[in-house]
Amino acid sequence: MDSRGINPGNFDLRDLDLADASIALWNLGAAQLVEAALTRGEGQLASNGAFVVRTGKFTGRSPKDKFIVRDPSSESTVHWGPVNQAISGDQFDRLLARVQTYFRGMELFVQDLNGGADSAYTLPVRVVSELAWHNLFGRQLLLRPSAEALATHKPQFHLLFAPGCNADPAQDGTNSSTAIAISFTRRMVLILGTFYAGELKKSVFTILNYLLPDRGVFPMHCSANVGQGGDVALFFGLSGTGKTTLSADPVRGLIGDDEHGWSDHGVFNFEGGCYAKCIRLSRENEPQIWDAIRFGSVLENVLLDENTRVPDYDSDELTENSRAGYPIEHISNAVIPGVAGHPRNVVFLTADAFGVLPPISRLTPEMAMYHFLSGYTAKLAGTERGLGKEPVPNFSACFGAPFLPRHPEVYAKMLGDRLRKHSANCWLVNTGWVGGAFGTGSRMKLPYTRAMVNAAIEGRLDDIETCPHPVFQVLVPRSCPGVPAHLLDARGQWKDTAAYDKASSNLSAQFRDNFQKFGSISPDITSAGPRP
Repeated sequence: MDSRGINPGNFDLRDLDLADASIALWNLGAAQLVEAALTRGEGQLASNGAFVVRTGKFTGRSPKDKFIVRDPSSESTVHWGPVNQAISGDQFDRLLARVQTYFRGMELFVQDLNGGADSAYTLPVRVVSELAWHNLFGRQLLLRPSAEALATHKPQFHLLFAPGCNADPAQDGTNSSTAIAISFTRRMVLILGTFYAGELKKSVFTILNYLLPDRGVFPMHCSANVGQGGDVALFFGLSGTGKTTLSADPVRGLIGDDEHGWSDHGVFNFEGGCYAKCIRLSRENEPQIWDAIRFGSVLENVLLDENTRVPDYDSDELTENSRAGYPIEHISNAVIPGVAGHPRNVVFLTADAFGVLPPISRLTPEMAMYHFLSGYTAKLAGTERGLGKEPVPNFSACFGAPFLPRHPEVYAKMLGDRLRKHSANCWLVNTGWVGGAFGTGSRMKLPYTRAMVNAAIEGRLDDIETCPHPVFQVLVPRSCPGVPAHLLDARGQWKDTAAYDKASSNLSAQFRDNFQKFGSISPDITSAGPRP
């Protein structure tokens, strides 16, 4: 094999039985990977310098095609079910053999990277991909070791990304020609039959969500930032609820936009980059993200003007889930390395498609536990394969069920323990619809949401009187600096208040029905949910 680039020398692809690859291009920099991707026709440059690609029919994750190997090591620790689908070790080996055969004689790109900015919990990984731009994506989204650190880099997990290799459902027991398969015993991830790069970063997240609880670290699907005084804020929420947007604040340092751990020492970023939704992106509303998209960034499924190569962020012709991946240092006030102290405020973000939940409310610790386990939001168009134009109501435990290999109660208990120990405030923020359901009401304006969030984490709501919501019991502030008071009243914004009451009753019933799946939960937590 012809091996080029920065090879750590202590491992090679023979460990993966990939010695038949013709060339292994090791640890190329962003410029080299962009050049290779352009030469190979994998995409084109935008006017702002970003590398632009299309991911074909997969413009979002494919959750029904994700599997975990069920073996003695995972049998009793993984929460098996529709999210964590089981395959056997033999099935995994067949998929691996497919990838090994497919890679034979191919030019491969290899990156040695890390997950976890806290050196006490760092997970070294190795990404092997057939496409240069997937290697670029991994390099920009995960943590990049220094040249010195590469000399001793020993990957604990390998990720093989082979989008042109298809699974055979009849032989492999998969649901389609696509498969994202994780073996905690083999310490390996296989990604077949999809070009969507988000599968790569979420696979690393899933691994950390499995490993870190045993080390006393609470893994979280959240963004995080920190004020000049060291006050840390966390933002939980599923894709499209505003984690990236709301954590990118010019007066607060960005720790990270999507995945973090909370240890006994504080919070740390799992990644070295950001993965921002860029549908309807504007410099006016999101200046930091706008300026971060430049050379070294990857734009997925964004249309370009044929003549000027200017990105059209308003177009949803390809998908609502257009994405920008860029290294975190493209954000001017990023915290590097991404470590900070314990959070003072925890914010749950939800995009309520029914227009029922208040724009902002305060939660008691018991309410926080209830809403964390519930993880209510609306899946937005394009974030997953198979979603149409309409939002879909969804309860995703811990605001990240697709990435949680263990039972949700494992993570919920870790959150509860930390909220109480560090006396953190908790808020529920609706970034979705007000004045009516989707199609009738309107989406809450981002400047108002920013004003509410900033007031909460800056302590300007601490002394504001609150009023319990008549159904959901959450504590709604009667006023908020910079926000018209009437906007805080979810019911009052509906022209037909009787219709609001009906929608509120329907949504509360969905909450209660969903919560039954958790079985025996403390009455203090159960009673903190919505009333009948």
